[in-house]
Amino acid sequence: MDTLHSMRVFVRVIDTGSFTAAALALDLSTAQVSRLVSDLEQQLEARLLNRTTRRLALTEVGERYLQRCRQILAEVEEASAEARGAHLKPSGRLRVHTMTGLGLQHLTTLVARYSELYPEVVIELTLSQRTPDLLEDGQDVIITFARELPDSQMVAQVLGPMYSVICAAPSYLAKHGVPQDPADLQQHRYLRLLDPLYHDNWVLNGDDGEFDVLPAESLQVNVAESLAKAAQAGMGFCLLPSFVACPFLREGSLLRVLPEYRLRARNIYAIYPSRRFLDAKIRTWVDFLKAELPPLLALDEAILDDSTHWATC
Repeated sequence: MDTLHSMRVFVRVIDTGSFTAAALALDLSTAQVSRLVSDLEQQLEARLLNRTTRRLALTEVGERYLQRCRQILAEVEEASAEARGAHLKPSGRLRVHTMTGLGLQHLTTLVARYSELYPEVVIELTLSQRTPDLLEDGQDVIITFARELPDSQMVAQVLGPMYSVICAAPSYLAKHGVPQDPADLQQHRYLRLLDPLYHDNWVLNGDDGEFDVLPAESLQVNVAESLAKAAQAGMGFCLLPSFVACPFLREGSLLRVLPEYRLRARNIYAIYPSRRFLDAKIRTWVDFLKAELPPLLALDEAILDDSTHWATC
């Protein structure tokens, strides 16, 4: 038995004043309407209507039930209207996850700008070093890095490239010297970023080929910003994602070492469940990122390629 349908029929009978009028309004037969109301009474084990050949009259139970039916049906209609409009107007809570460095350097600023455009969307931004399961963790959009993604039912949009660069403090370089080739790194101290996305060794890619290097480790930390702070203090070389390195390079507290080499090139992806019936807040957020993040990454690229931020002999 479809209880909601029976409730609608019951309300229509009261509003029209008869089974026959309700049947006409609902495109049903009078017998069907009568049976649905009777089945509803049977289910409730309560009499809702007193019937005569001339008129219908609500029982006391029927009066109370009618009021509750109107409330329930109004809430169902409101919920349906909200769901139908979800793909049209951005609103509600948007759960976004990204890696800590990208979140601190770029995503938090972009969240603020998106919120100005869509004030009815409340963004719940989570930063961590692990990539969660999109569905199990209840995220709407995950922004992550990968060379390529495994096959899945999820939708992935490329937002732009990123890679890592080798950095060190001017004080460390003045004391220990500037490496001239990848092999020189073996003689220096290495500050390691504990990151499940990457292996321990450094694979340097340049015009003259690929070099696999693993310097002597002196510190491990799981957040790139902390790694940069340790490098600032002269503890050794560190490998930083491009967007994390740029503020430190710009202020001169770190210098880029071996600038002809790049490491750990990846794409930045926005991942979300499905294109079908896509919620407007997800669609507008991903479109916003596709438009606004690449110019920020281009500015990072310009800083990385500026020789005034490079270590020289």
